[in-house]
Amino acid sequence: MEEPVLVQLHALARAAAHPGAPSACPCAVGVLADRDDGTVVRHGRLVLKSHAPGGEPVALRSRVGVAALPELAGVLLPPLPSPRAALDGRLVTAWPYGAPVDPEDPGAAPWEEAGRLLALLHRTPAPPGLPPMRAPLKAALAVDRMRRAAPDHPATATVLSAWRTLTPDAGTPPASPAPALLALCHGDFHLGQLVRAPHWRLIDVDDLGVGDPAWDLARPAAWFAAGLLPPEVWSRFLGAYEGAGGPATGSGGAGERAGDPWARLDVPARALTVQTAALALAKSTAEGRPLDEVEDVMIDTCARIASLRTELAPPASP
Repeated sequence: MEEPVLVQLHALARAAAHPGAPSACPCAVGVLADRDDGTVVRHGRLVLKSHAPGGEPVALRSRVGVAALPELAGVLLPPLPSPRAALDGRLVTAWPYGAPVDPEDPGAAPWEEAGRLLALLHRTPAPPGLPPMRAPLKAALAVDRMRRAAPDHPATATVLSAWRTLTPDAGTPPASPAPALLALCHGDFHLGQLVRAPHWRLIDVDDLGVGDPAWDLARPAAWFAAGLLPPEVWSRFLGAYEGAGGPATGSGGAGERAGDPWARLDVPARALTVQTAALALAKSTAEGRPLDEVEDVMIDTCARIASLRTELAPPASP
């Protein structure tokens, strides 16, 4: 985001936090995120998000409206009244501040709570008119970004080969084969989408919508299959999800292998593996740096997907 717009967003946040008060205040302030898909600033207990320009305002307002539903008050962080409809053509939304997951203490990550929250979200009926969740589209956009940013990277062909196990067209979002159900989905779940305010809640509704709930489990599943998420952590997450009635895995359902969640998780997990690897190639190329260890693992997993052209099986039990 251009600096003048960022300055305006900070000023807007201060004015919203202290209407009619002097400009000086002791509040904690800062930039929580500044990406192509939006910029987020904090002023004390208030957070303002300036969404990406050129988006779909009707769809976004519909998604924000879902976060305000009373039946989801314990699942999604509820929005606050927005101080202004737009800022230089960008929609602005307001939210209470919540403490994020501590990246320096992975052992304390709330995996069970995340599974429970996703289950409750998936069990809540979607309101009429809600757009599709954007997870499959985001995977396709990541592949397209890689093709534009890193066409000559030696690993690009590997990632594209893995992608073609899901869809023959690099620009087409993959689809789960005959999803057993459609549900209200977050659309971009990872641990960065959790804050404590004062209890754990899901944030960021930009990709929320109706779709196959298996996509909300896809990122942890992909990391587990790649060997980056320990089996005991995956078991805690999945157990909490299924224990709270989460419908995504359908373990033991008709026509599926009893007790095997991969019957529904395979396609989304492969897609998130490719998405992660594609973004790693695009970003590392733009930054002129080599891939880090985790990024290398995701490229290697893409090679395994491409070579097997079958289910992305989880690692063998020790």
